[in-house]
Amino acid sequence: MTQPSAFSLDDAAKTRIERKFREKRAIAQAREEALFGVFRDALTDEESWALKYLYAYMPVIDMADYDGTLFLNHVRTTLEIRGRMPWGARVPDRLFLAFVLPYRVNTENIEDSRGALHAELAGRTSALSMADAILETNYWCHEKATYVGSDLRTLSPLGMLRNARGRCGEESTLAVAALRSIGIPARQVYTPRWAHCDDNHAWVEAWADGTWHYFGACEPEARLDQGWFGPPARRAMLVNTRIAGDYPGSEDVTLADAWYTEINLLPNYAPTRTLTVAAKDGQGEAARGAQVRFELYNMAEFFPIAALPTDERGEARLTTGYGDLLVRAAKGELWGETFASAGDGRVELVLDRREQPAGAVDADLTPPPELAGDPPAPLSEEAAERHRRRLEEGTRIRAAYEASFPGEAEAAELAAAAGLPAERVGDALRKARGNAREIAAFLREQAAVHGEWPLRLLESLNEKDLTDTFSPALADHLLGAMPYREAFPEDVFVRYVLCPRVLHEMIVPYRGLFAGAFGDEEAAAFRAAPAALARWLGERFGLWEADVPNLQGRGNPAGSFRLMRGDRVSRDVLFAALCRALGIPARLHPSELKPQYWTNGRWADALYGDGTDGTDGAAGKAANGGGEIGDGANRDQACGGEADARSARGGTPSSAAGASGRGTVRLLRDPAAAPDAPEAAYAENFTVARLANGAYVTLLDPLGAAGVYDAPFEAEPGAYRLTTGVRMKDGAVKARLTYFAVRAGEETAVTLSYRRAAEALPVLGALPADRPFALADGTIRKLGELAGRKGALVAWLEPEREPTKHLLRELGELAAPYAALGAPIVLAAGGAEPAAAFDAAAYPELPASAAVVRDAGPADWAGVSPRPSRDAGYPHLFVVDERLRVRYASSGYRIGTGKEALRLLNAIASFAISNGGENA
Repeated sequence: MTQPSAFSLDDAAKTRIERKFREKRAIAQAREEALFGVFRDALTDEESWALKYLYAYMPVIDMADYDGTLFLNHVRTTLEIRGRMPWGARVPDRLFLAFVLPYRVNTENIEDSRGALHAELAGRTSALSMADAILETNYWCHEKATYVGSDLRTLSPLGMLRNARGRCGEESTLAVAALRSIGIPARQVYTPRWAHCDDNHAWVEAWADGTWHYFGACEPEARLDQGWFGPPARRAMLVNTRIAGDYPGSEDVTLADAWYTEINLLPNYAPTRTLTVAAKDGQGEAARGAQVRFELYNMAEFFPIAALPTDERGEARLTTGYGDLLVRAAKGELWGETFASAGDGRVELVLDRREQPAGAVDADLTPPPELAGDPPAPLSEEAAERHRRRLEEGTRIRAAYEASFPGEAEAAELAAAAGLPAERVGDALRKARGNAREIAAFLREQAAVHGEWPLRLLESLNEKDLTDTFSPALADHLLGAMPYREAFPEDVFVRYVLCPRVLHEMIVPYRGLFAGAFGDEEAAAFRAAPAALARWLGERFGLWEADVPNLQGRGNPAGSFRLMRGDRVSRDVLFAALCRALGIPARLHPSELKPQYWTNGRWADALYGDGTDGTDGAAGKAANGGGEIGDGANRDQACGGEADARSARGGTPSSAAGASGRGTVRLLRDPAAAPDAPEAAYAENFTVARLANGAYVTLLDPLGAAGVYDAPFEAEPGAYRLTTGVRMKDGAVKARLTYFAVRAGEETAVTLSYRRAAEALPVLGALPADRPFALADGTIRKLGELAGRKGALVAWLEPEREPTKHLLRELGELAAPYAALGAPIVLAAGGAEPAAAFDAAAYPELPASAAVVRDAGPADWAGVSPRPSRDAGYPHLFVVDERLRVRYASSGYRIGTGKEALRLLNAIASFAISNGGENA
């Protein structure tokens, strides 16, 4: 009898895996024993092929950062789970290899977590159907974590369990890892950018008995294929996922790379069309191998939701939605671009341009239309009540865990014992959340010797770093940096020597490793001439940039140093870390993310001398299609825009106009600006991008903490584009693209102008003045009393859902202008979840005019038209005038409604004043 092949692999598949495995083994020869020594173990045929499959398609950063024992333990645990779970044998091998076996979901730190997650979930799910096991797993995820915005670095599943909260990319990473831990195929899917509003989103698809289903991670529904993101997904331009391997599935393939496959799942969510781009050279011949970028306006930039090569006919195709795109193709230094409207099925580009256009170009951009969906059949009363109890129970479980975190008393006791300021210690422990005791142990141990410096180290990190960085790593960085504290001004030492955070890498101990790798004489020579260290690294570091784009720059410095292979951004991170370990202040440039070192009182670019100098750094890599899954893509704003980019980058640009051969750009106010022109805000309504290799690379916020018009910012010489945009109520954008040039040593002045975008404020209906609400103390007040006589914002919320949390965050960020306006805000907790889930104390930043009320009923759309689609969901937001007439209404997920409501309330107030208090 013929022995069946492991995982149904035919000879061609085995040959392909063996070839790729040998190539990766050659790349990782510097870590041969650490990675490949496990193959000397007694491996079964399945174990051997599973391990080879992982290694064949493994990102090089993982070969640098982790050892073979981790991967072998993962393989053995996963195979054991497949044999143990009742549906294990029903999962086809192709799905097992693509969506169960992989150890990585997003860009998270890899840990041996599969067995731990399985131990949590196996008992709760093994007696259920696959579909019910998926639902039960998401109830478990809800018990463990909830949504909060954060920076681009992705917490691991164990980090999420410790932290009890994370952004959508982290919630979905946890849910996918949890499902795979019980042998259910699962994948993280995402829309790289929304078309109708700013930001993006990630969710989960899981396979049950032949069918893929979707759901929102950590946001349970009573059944599958439901989620608040359903309506916005019907307006998406791309929904996709990346798979490490040659995936033979039936889904539409966006990109079949040698090392990964990108599949397009948009047809599962929205109406689609195929957009074909035909690229030709200046002689009319097909431009084969050109890169075509399908760019979508979002966060005031044109972001490539897909970047595809042209085929032999010079064509590239994308299955996309019915919205507008900027299509750009480049080959070498030549490029061409055009706008593609929703009605276009084919566009042609001639790649004959080297220079950018002059002046300004205006464009009207329309997203896919809002479409009504079929509402789900109502749940039975029993099922609805059971679901409500599960949500309430999950919230209680999570709250009880969070209540176990050290509080003010523990912080005060630690501060007194360590001789540190109580308020600052308390802030560090609060940010550390479930990792607070680890942080406390570090402070307790090190403050006795180093005084305030351990606390200063913690304060130099991003908030998220405190949740998953442990004492040994912190001690390595503290002890390694302290010998250099007198060599530089304090701010330079803290930000660019003491702080281990360079970009988005996992913080690991590396200073001791680097100190031991160089002799005292060699280290002193590099300190005297940091440019020599850059050349040393350039000679030894081998570039490998074929991995999944969103993983570029994620290699940790210790792993990159041991392997001496990786992508350019990881090399830049390694250079900065080497410098800091040797006592040389170093950073990545705040807006361009190029590696720099401090010398003679200024920043100098690191030149590797290997022909790769002058590349576009991390910013360029990100802007060229390396967006993070479900993480706000290139911006340091993550699924809602919460993160402060400056905290991740650290540093202020040099004020010297000619530093490193740069020029400066000064943004000017538009003297002809309309009264309703928006207040300039970077990555919200304007960005600046530099032309490089035929594509515009958006600068990370070049203004730093400075105001938009306060001072010039430093910029490399070259061609630039200023993009401004005003988003309308329906999601359409009035964009303006202004082109300019920067020259070394010179200042370029550019007027920051916006297109006029006045919109009418029609009366859509009215809210009932006698609608009763219960205040927190039980007092009943009518809506007319709460709203007052200035106009008001009235919103019905679903407290545990991400769209509501976005709105509450926006209102908190706008507390000052809302306070200045004085318009009341009425926030009513409603929806399917218990009103008690809304804890106003969790949102201390809310405007003082906000009244939080309890309301068991639905949002009041009676008499308001047009009504939202039947499945639009919460929050339901109304802007009313002084007579409670509705002048604006919005339902469901839409980033920016808080600012839109403020703008409209100001318009209502201005009109009422100018008309003697009577609003038309």
